[in-house]
Amino acid sequence: MRAMAGPTRDFWQNRFASRQTPWDRGAPSPQLLAWHAEGQLPPPGSRIAVPGCGAGYEVAWLAKRGYAVTGLDYAEAAVEATRALLAAQDHAGEQTQPEVLQADVLEWSPGTPLDAVYEQTCLCALHPDHWVAYATRLQAWLRPGGRLLALFMQAPRPGAETGLVEGPPYHCDINAMRALFPEPLWAWPRPPLAQVPHPMGRMELAVLLQRR
Repeated sequence: MRAMAGPTRDFWQNRFASRQTPWDRGAPSPQLLAWHAEGQLPPPGSRIAVPGCGAGYEVAWLAKRGYAVTGLDYAEAAVEATRALLAAQDHAGEQTQPEVLQADVLEWSPGTPLDAVYEQTCLCALHPDHWVAYATRLQAWLRPGGRLLALFMQAPRPGAETGLVEGPPYHCDINAMRALFPEPLWAWPRPPLAQVPHPMGRMELAVLLQRR
């Protein structure tokens, strides 16, 4: 198994299995609903991935609106929770069926390029040592013109002043995000960026990027 810095698969499995998930809203992120209301999502039928899908609220919400959605998570317990949520709903008559996979986002690839990726909880859960590899994967997943619907966790800690890297969640500093998703490869919106309150008392910055 590939060695990884940061939280292990067992770490996330234990958190979901024991329901130690204080980040869980119990519903889709309000920012996803806002993007939808503003017409920022691709049309129904488009292929969307939700890496780090957790309990699957966004997967289920997108599936109900006709998207060909794939949920990905590292932890078996999270995959089971998402599948249970989908099973509790009726998707039998829908043209596109949701898919949920237990997968490592640093190794998984879609069969064909995606129209969009909803990124909320995956980047801030990965140790920063893996951010460049993850950003490279996201670019490869998306077709040119595809959208990265990102919520960047703002979780600064005092230890950063002495060089400590603490998490999860890891702080997604906007300057680091600009370096990770550089303008020549991604089209950035103009600030100010929307601030989304987080259940853990923190805040996320909502950024809709377009792959060039």
